[in-house]
Amino acid sequence: MTGGHAHTSCTPPGTPQARAVHLGPRSLTALTLVSAVGVAAFGWPFLAPPASQLSAHAQDAPWLFSALLVLLVAVVSATISESGLGPKAVAMLGVLAATGAALRPIGAGTAGIEPMFFLMVLSGRVLGPGFGFVLGGVTMFASSLLTGGVGPWMPFQMLAMGWFTMGAGLLPGRDRLRGRAELLMLAAYGFLAAFAYGTIMNLAGWPFMSALASNVAFDPTAAVPANLARFVAYCLATSLGWDLGRALVTVVLTLALGPVILRALRRATRRAAFESPVTFDAPAG
Repeated sequence: MTGGHAHTSCTPPGTPQARAVHLGPRSLTALTLVSAVGVAAFGWPFLAPPASQLSAHAQDAPWLFSALLVLLVAVVSATISESGLGPKAVAMLGVLAATGAALRPIGAGTAGIEPMFFLMVLSGRVLGPGFGFVLGGVTMFASSLLTGGVGPWMPFQMLAMGWFTMGAGLLPGRDRLRGRAELLMLAAYGFLAAFAYGTIMNLAGWPFMSALASNVAFDPTAAVPANLARFVAYCLATSLGWDLGRALVTVVLTLALGPVILRALRRATRRAAFESPVTFDAPAG
């Protein structure tokens, strides 16, 4: 179109979809920093030497690492402000986070029936890793407020869910892979990532279970191989069944509802103008 009039072009099939939340320099730096702190927060039993002061004050760690909450909020704020999200994108973030938060209590306490995970996988796939990390953290924060699960474990849950959802956005073929092959890939990711999420979250509580499970609890005086063996035994004894239930529910819901939800999410991104900015042609003549 000429004459200086604005126009938006339709997105033809196969056109790459822009991510709803871009990982710009500031947000990428913030995400890298908070992830590094998160790795230290989760993995300190294997990073600190047996005689370190950190191990000596292990019982204080949940409160010290609750500072992750502040860092996660900073990442979310930086990512949203840097990406310049419009009101429609923010509205989509709110709707998906509210939906995920509402799904989380369904089946709570029953063999890992947690339907929110499949929605995080599909949302991260369509909307990209930047949106995925923000969505995962915000959803877990909202669900904690909804269920009354606020405590020193909440920043760990927000970070782990952010990683979980971001991982779906990093899967290959986001612009080209469709149909059954895409669903199988997402289901496989959901299955494996559900176990990874459970294992990561076990690290947040395992060092503080010594009074309840001395044979598999963290021993601050033991070497890393011995503690690793204890941790594996702890996971097998306490969470394997729950993680398996979460993984299977994620796979079943992804395969059953994935086609409908993927189409709805992709249609919503187009209507929210995530993909194509308004452009102007140079005046004729």
